[in-house]
Amino acid sequence: MAFQPIVDVETGRPFAYEALVRGADGAGAAAVLAQVTPDNRYAFDQQCRVAAIEGAVAAGILDGDARLSINFLPNAVYSPLACIQLTLRTAHATGLPTDRLIFEFTENEEMTDTAHVKTIVESYAAMGFGTAVDDFGAGHAGLALLARFQTDFLKLDMDLIRDIDTSLPRRMIVEGVVRIARSLGITVIAEGIETIAEYDVLRGLGIRYIQGYLLARPGFRCLPAVTMPAVRHVTAA
Repeated sequence: MAFQPIVDVETGRPFAYEALVRGADGAGAAAVLAQVTPDNRYAFDQQCRVAAIEGAVAAGILDGDARLSINFLPNAVYSPLACIQLTLRTAHATGLPTDRLIFEFTENEEMTDTAHVKTIVESYAAMGFGTAVDDFGAGHAGLALLARFQTDFLKLDMDLIRDIDTSLPRRMIVEGVVRIARSLGITVIAEGIETIAEYDVLRGLGIRYIQGYLLARPGFRCLPAVTMPAVRHVTAA
C-alpha cells in the first residue's frame, strides 16, 4: 500500500490517509486492479483491507489521530456483517480503533445493485465507520446515487478539479455540489489538487479537506509529510 494524506487545510495536519493499492514492486493501482476478476474479487478486497490496516499501523498512523480511509469493492461484499469480520480482527490485532476507519467506494465501479450498496453504507455507519463516495462526478452514478443514500464524505473527482481556476463551468458545478452536500450534512473532500490556483479556488468555495500532489504525493509503505502552500488571500465565491 501507499498512503496519501487528506489534509485539513485549516490546521495543516492530515485528517486521514487514503490507502492506495500498489504492487509489491511499487507498481501502480491500474496494473494491480487489472488482475481483479469476479472469481478473485472477494479475496482481493479482503486482502486490501488487511494490507491497508497493517501497513498504516506499521508506518506510524497510531502516533497521531488521523483516520485511515480504505477503498472497497461494493460488488465484493455479499454481506456487510460477515465481510467485515477480518477487517475488525485486523484492527483489533494492530490496535487501530475501528472508529478511525473510513470506507470509500468509487462510483467508477458499476453499481449492479444500488439497494445492496445502500445496505452496506448503512451497515457500516451503524458499526461506527465513516463512509465516502470516491471519484464523485465521474463514472456510473452521481447525483442519482446521492439521492438514493448519503455517505459521510463525498470526494470530488479530479476531472472536476483540474483547471477549475480557469473553467467557469467546473467552478459552478463544484459550487453546486458543495452547496448540496452541505445541505445534506455531507463533508466534501477535493482530490487531485496539483496547483496553487486550484487550491485557492477550492478554499474560496469553503472546502476544508484537500488531497493532491500539491500537498503530498502518496508514500509507498510510509506516511508522507504535508507541504502547505503559502498563505494567499482567498475571496468567497
